[in-house]
This record gives sequence, C-alpha cells and structure tokens, in this order.
Amino acid sequence: MTVDGPRSTAPDVVDVVALGESMVTFLPSVPGRLADVPSFERTIGGAESNVACVLAAAGHAVRWVGRVGADGFGDHLVEAIGAYGVDVSAVRRDPARPTGIYFRTAGDRATDAHEVAYYRAGSAASAMSTGTMDLDAVRSGRVLHLSGITPALSADCLGLVRELTARRPGRPLVSFDVNHRPGLWRDAGHGHGPEVLLDLARGADLVFVGDDEARDAWGLTGPEAVRAALPEPELLVVKQGASGATAFHGDRATSVPALHVDVVAAVGAGDAFAAGFLSATLRELPVRERLRHGHLMAAAALTVPGDLAAPPARDHADRLAALDDTAWGRLRLGPGWTQADARAEEEVRTP
Repeated sequence: MTVDGPRSTAPDVVDVVALGESMVTFLPSVPGRLADVPSFERTIGGAESNVACVLAAAGHAVRWVGRVGADGFGDHLVEAIGAYGVDVSAVRRDPARPTGIYFRTAGDRATDAHEVAYYRAGSAASAMSTGTMDLDAVRSGRVLHLSGITPALSADCLGLVRELTARRPGRPLVSFDVNHRPGLWRDAGHGHGPEVLLDLARGADLVFVGDDEARDAWGLTGPEAVRAALPEPELLVVKQGASGATAFHGDRATSVPALHVDVVAAVGAGDAFAAGFLSATLRELPVRERLRHGHLMAAAALTVPGDLAAPPARDHADRLAALDDTAWGRLRLGPGWTQADARAEEEVRTP
C-alpha cells in the first residue's frame, strides 16, 4: 500500500490528520483503589491524539482535530498536544460543554486489576458532527486516522465518521483502529457497537483490530477469520498481543512476533503500535518493517507509566527493524531503551 493522498505542497497539508476525543487523565500518585489514592498527576489521553503525538515526535507533520470545552482542561489539552509538535489550529472550543476527564488506578486497564472513572458524558467532543467540524481541515492529510471510540460518543459523532469513511474519489487514505469499547456502546443508544464498527471498518483503507476485540465483538477467532469478515480494506492488521501481529495486504499475510518487553504499564501500546505502523507506511516501507516499527513504538509505550512515550530515534528504530529474525527474537526492551544509541544496542539485544 502506498499513500496516494495529497502531498505536503502547502502549509495546510500534513502527513496525518487524527480526529477524535482527547481527555485530561489523572494518574495515581500511589498504587491502590481510587478511594484510597490521595493525589493524582495530570496528563493527557485519547486514542487519536496519542497517535498524533507519537507521529509528531517521530518527525511527521500531524494535525489533531477535536472539540474541547472553553475551560482550563481544554486549554491544557490543546497546549500539551501542541507541545509535541502537533498542529492544533483546527481544534474547536465549545462554550456550552466541558472537556472530558478520567481517573484511573495504576493497574492494567485491560484486566480486572484496575479502576477507571470516566467523566465524559455530554463532553464537548460528543458534539463533533459534519456541521461543527472543519471538514476541509479533517481531509487535509495524506492519511486520516480515526477510531471506533468516536462513533460511540453520540449519534452526531457516528454520522461524522460515516461521512469520513464513505468511499469517495480523492479522499485521503483512511486508517481506522476498531478500539471496541463495550461500555461506551452500552450507554450510546444510537446503534449496536459491533455491527457499527464492522460497517465502518469496511469503509477504511487500513484497519487495526486486536484479535481479542474481534472475538468479543464479532465472534471471530484467528487472523484469517477476521480477514474473511473484512475483505474490503487494502491492508488489515490483526494485533495478537504478546504473540505479535499479522498484516493482510490483499491476499498475502505477513506475521511478525512481538518483542520481549519489561512492561511498566500496559496503556497506550495499541495507539503507539498504530503510530509506528503509520509512520512506516508514510515512508512506504515493506509490510514486515511496518509491523516491526509498530512493535517498537508499542514497546516504547509499554516501558513508561503513562500513555505517551518518547519514540526511539528513526535511525535507531530502522536498525532494530532491519535485524534478522534470530536477533529480533533476542531483543529484550526495558525502561529507557528508546534513549539507547548505537553503542548501547548490544546491551539492548541481550536475551
């Protein structure tokens, strides 16, 4: 797959546009129940803005398009995301609705060993629609990245994503991360989540989905079953957790095992994987290298406590992605590995 969308020939054209809700996130100062945590550290979170921040930190021209409240939390989000080098000029401010926030414990939010408290109902982002967003800015990238979180927020948000995933001549390459969130859809009232997400994914050019999501949402087991249900996207990436990931490009399947990682927190890894894969796609690297760059970006996120991590330097990531299969299998990455330079690579490769 090559990226055939508009090239960066004008100031308002970027490599990637990411559209979606970003929220202020509060991380606990100490482990324990939310009821027992005495204080929290403020940071940011949001699937699409995470992808935007990682891509910008990796050297790409990126625009985040979203909607936040005309409040201090909205100010913080715009400033924090902009500090990564992301263009936030198309973010809209809503004077009537608040910026979404959430609190979480230190446990893995993908398991029962965690608590998350969302305060996003009626948020500014839930008012995103074809009438409230700048669609020219949304479509101004070579790639448009969306996720299945946005259509769950409201009927208007679903209408917006349907419009953006409609197959029309001249549109950007549409990237869609399924991001099935059953809790959001239970409260949505404007569609059955699994069916909606499958339909939206069929309209995208590049789709990311976890094998666990595909099983829970669609009753599909194994990458081949997912491909059979989603033949339309030119490129389909099925993430298989610690086992690795499989990409289908047309009828051809390419699998790359995951890396051995000393995990600090299992948050933000899926967004980082998407960013790494998209970065390599923009560079038109082979599918195998795109998967490896996805794994490397995910490893960066897994070795920090928050959603966002500094990515490895491009030349460092390229060297690791070019390793033979044996050396790739020996890699073990821990906290701080993204700062390793060429002289430290041999330490990073230890079994």
